[in-house]
Amino acid sequence: MKRLAALCLGMVLLAGAHAETPVTPVSDLNLTRYQGSWFEIARFPNNFQTACVGGDHADYAIQSNGRVQVTNRCRHADGTVVQVQGDARLADPANPAAQARLQVRFAPAWLSWLPVVWAPYWVIVLDPDYRYAVVSEPKRQYLWILSRTPTLDPATYDAILAQLAQRGYDLSKLVKTVQP
Repeated sequence: MKRLAALCLGMVLLAGAHAETPVTPVSDLNLTRYQGSWFEIARFPNNFQTACVGGDHADYAIQSNGRVQVTNRCRHADGTVVQVQGDARLADPANPAAQARLQVRFAPAWLSWLPVVWAPYWVIVLDPDYRYAVVSEPKRQYLWILSRTPTLDPATYDAILAQLAQRGYDLSKLVKTVQP
């Protein structure tokens, strides 16, 4: 009985320690290669995508000022496609090695001086050929699995899930996105 209790306690402590592992972005992100179209494969539910029923994708384009224009689209239940445009910037412009640590805002530009309108956007998994990526943030509240194509092969998807589980993400919250 003591052994079972010790085993259970050890598992709880290990799980707690694992969940406390800091979220880390990839060490090398080339924004030029990252720009372009990305299809959402799966995500954690969030309040700003509740009306989206499928076809979620994003386009990223580097602007002349070095920021990234973000255009997100999704389809609502009535078939309309909704689009929202945002702006992304490096979270730490003085540190070129931190390119995978971005901040994004969808609030009007005149509010961009307020720190609260900028949300962390961290690329935490990236295929060497930029075929898929995973985006999250330090608190693990948000997560998106993205792909250059509307679908990912099951082996790749399972490998991504294994990486996320190892990093302490609660995959029971993950919802697959319906693509056209």
